[in-house]
Amino acid sequence: MSSAVIHPASPISTSDRRTWILASSAMGAAAAAGVAVPLVSSFAPSERAKAQGAAVEVDISGLAPGQMITAEWRGKPVWVLRRTPEMLASLASATHDLADPDSAKDQQPDYAQNATRSRQPEIFVAVGICTHLGCSPVTLPEGTSNPSVPADWSGGFFCPCHGSTFDFAGRVFKNKPAPTNLEVPRYAFVSDSRIVIGEDETGAA
Repeated sequence: MSSAVIHPASPISTSDRRTWILASSAMGAAAAAGVAVPLVSSFAPSERAKAQGAAVEVDISGLAPGQMITAEWRGKPVWVLRRTPEMLASLASATHDLADPDSAKDQQPDYAQNATRSRQPEIFVAVGICTHLGCSPVTLPEGTSNPSVPADWSGGFFCPCHGSTFDFAGRVFKNKPAPTNLEVPRYAFVSDSRIVIGEDETGAA
């Protein structure tokens, strides 16, 4: 059996030593970077967190007269209602029974401080949360058999929790628990068929 021949190690020159040191430093920096990236990314806000504060775009192209859809913005339900001519007509007849018919209290942008509380009369946008204790009102059309509203009820929103009522512009009726009208968020029309909720020409809400 032959024996292995062991050759003495060649001495490392100064230039080789410098090369190894540089290479080792580079690998160490790369390893550190590999650890740092996921650590830094863990401090970045999640997609869900960003979405809760971001504006929301809504397609209203299929919204028929009298129909309402609900979008979510900042964790809140936001109604988008296409009002009928009858709904719009009912707004004038209810004025004398409203607590804040002119929307004097700051519950809407300037462009929604009008009789319809909207940018376009037929499209109504509002946060669907009662301003009393945060319950969710429901739509009650004219002619409803609900005994909690008067016999001459011309349609609007009703909060089943404590009985607050609102017209189809989200204006609260007198002598109800809700202290203010429903909130109208900032919004803008991107096109005839799409709106963005949560921002307008002035920026994000």
